[in-house]
Amino acid sequence: MFFAHSLENQNPHSWQPLAEHLKAVSRLTSRRAEKFGAGRLGAKIGLLHDLGKYSREFQDYISGKGSSPDHATAGACEIRKFEVATSSDRLAILIGAYCIAGHHSGLPNWLGNRALSERLKKRIPALDPIWQEQLSSDAYRDLLPRLKPYCDKSGANENGLAFQLAMFGRMLFSCLVDADYRDTEEFYSRAEGKSIDREWPTLAAIVANLINRFDIHMADLSAGAGNSQLSVLRNHVLSHARGKAGLSRGVFTLEVPTGGGKTLASLGFALDHAKAHGMDRIVYGIPFTSIIDQTVEIFRSVLGHNVVLAHHSEIENERQDHISESEEGERFVRAKMRLAMEDWAAPIVVTTNVRLFESLFASRTSRCRKLHNLVNSVIILDEAQTIPRPLLRPCVAALNELVRNYGCSIVLCTATQPALGEPRFRGGFNLSEERELAPDPKKLAEKLGRVTLVHGGDMNDAAIVEALARSEQGLVIVNSRKHALALYREAQSAGLEGLVHLTTRHFAAHRRAILEKIRRTLKAGAPCRLIATSLIEAGVDVDFPKGWRAEAGLDQIAQAAGRVNREGRRPFDDSTLTVFRAPDYPPPPEIKSLSDDTARMMHKHENLFSPAAIDDFFGEVYWRLSPNGLDAKSIFDDFKVGGGVADFSYRDVAEKFRMIESGMVPVIVPGDDKARELIEKLSIPQIPSSAIARDIQPYIVQVPPKARQRLIACGRVAFAEPKLRLDQFAVLVDPQLYREDAGLIWEDAEYLSAEGLVW
Repeated sequence: MFFAHSLENQNPHSWQPLAEHLKAVSRLTSRRAEKFGAGRLGAKIGLLHDLGKYSREFQDYISGKGSSPDHATAGACEIRKFEVATSSDRLAILIGAYCIAGHHSGLPNWLGNRALSERLKKRIPALDPIWQEQLSSDAYRDLLPRLKPYCDKSGANENGLAFQLAMFGRMLFSCLVDADYRDTEEFYSRAEGKSIDREWPTLAAIVANLINRFDIHMADLSAGAGNSQLSVLRNHVLSHARGKAGLSRGVFTLEVPTGGGKTLASLGFALDHAKAHGMDRIVYGIPFTSIIDQTVEIFRSVLGHNVVLAHHSEIENERQDHISESEEGERFVRAKMRLAMEDWAAPIVVTTNVRLFESLFASRTSRCRKLHNLVNSVIILDEAQTIPRPLLRPCVAALNELVRNYGCSIVLCTATQPALGEPRFRGGFNLSEERELAPDPKKLAEKLGRVTLVHGGDMNDAAIVEALARSEQGLVIVNSRKHALALYREAQSAGLEGLVHLTTRHFAAHRRAILEKIRRTLKAGAPCRLIATSLIEAGVDVDFPKGWRAEAGLDQIAQAAGRVNREGRRPFDDSTLTVFRAPDYPPPPEIKSLSDDTARMMHKHENLFSPAAIDDFFGEVYWRLSPNGLDAKSIFDDFKVGGGVADFSYRDVAEKFRMIESGMVPVIVPGDDKARELIEKLSIPQIPSSAIARDIQPYIVQVPPKARQRLIACGRVAFAEPKLRLDQFAVLVDPQLYREDAGLIWEDAEYLSAEGLVW
């Protein structure tokens, strides 16, 4: 008898038979891959993924004798033995080998250290011939897919066949690892007498009810707003967008100025579009973690709490995805026992653009596991212009692939639509006026204009504080946490009332509380002077009478303007956004470059917030760069196809593809009772750290690595149970370093010295 999984201190008769596991994973993988035409290949790799467990060495290992041998390579070698006639079949087999070989430690490279080409040559433990008998009914059927949709160059964009096939490999890999996790989880749960409820309602089953809830919510919202011009415009935007839900799947744009109701209009379109085309999921991508909770709260209030999943953990459980096969045992089992956060099985998913795109270019099992659930989805990208330019071409190519070969529709939802359409943007989207969901964006921009733009020139902190003092309610946005804190201290010294400081020095749960207080204060008409970084810009629902914005790109300036006179209740001329240069705090290079782009085109437009001006700005931003500047990491060069060989550098690409090159590391702040309770749980080895990571992320502040090292060396920060958690969770142990107004302070500043906190 050969077993897939054992149970500690239990007789082998209760262990999971290997053939049972392989056939179950085969069925589950096939079912997932069938949605994009790869069900037969999915069945094959599921059947062979743990083939190496038919070795005597592995069976001895799970019986408690010796260490675990390599059991992932055997199936990859076996699938390569198929004799095939066509090039596409050879590529399909090799892609299957990538998936099987990487189902523990992640998709490998073709060349290099521990690469697939080397693993296929190495000696592995001999398999007992009984495997052919136990799997004979399934092993050699015609299970190969037809890769023509992926290999047809007429269907490929300029980014090439190799890119398409590499993404096909990731999708197939996602099906395999999710199936493997699910079957393993079910076996261990059943053995422990537990029942894990992973099932979400399907979107098809509930979409009619969700649309009904949405209609009721919008009717109540409209009745409460009356017949104001803004309410009428928002209803018009919504009606126009929903009227296009019956159009064929593809790429859509929704270009609506801030405050025009983009979020709910895009949701209404997505629900109707999903119903019209029998789609499985709505995925909403948001650029910043700071507004995820706000969006989730809106969606849950409209659709209900039990259909919306939020996923934006800032702590990654890196270690569990790189467990070597010699360490499989208990920790690998715990890694497989994660819950639904990793597979995006919910009908409505709200996540960050960072998590979405980094998953699309990932190699790790946990990051890739969710990808198959993107198939047949409506994907809404809020603030699409925030996609980093150095990664723009591969991001656009990935989205095009989701539309072309995986049945998705994409909605680029933004107040400042980037110029990403063919032919101006090579390899861009196939856009047309019909695919614009907003009714006449140009007129909308004119009707929704609520802010007067003022050029303030050079303004040092004293000048900004003086200007802020003349307005009881005002917002200042600067380009760095350092500048924000210094300006806040200057304003404090000047005795300004209602002063608030808000940056990512505050942990997310604290930021939410601060924002709620700001909204109440603004509504009450009391003094409220907010000094913040750009986290306040995209989508945060606040409404100030005046604002000041440090120099930046036009897209960020437009976002800042969306926080001024947001509801349109104040006179246009009195609602000003002043753009200024901060001579003592020059912008970082990236923002300086975007600011220069704005300067080059601004003289050509009377209204800098018009669609024509925005289009001109993005022309400066994108078109002045060479194609290589929009693929600065050379992602496309890492995928090559030729001679029946797919030379894919999956692992290298995953390491290079970083949406945020912040170089920051997390510190957990025990900011309230819930945070302290979670920190205490870190000392309990029975609780999976991945579950704690999800719950504790609202209490994280990202700091420079050297600063954290210094805090640790001085005893101000300590790792929670380092032996158990592998130095993963760094916790603030000196509460004096986190202040209600300033957040986490780690620098050697004068005010720290005054309080005896410099070491």
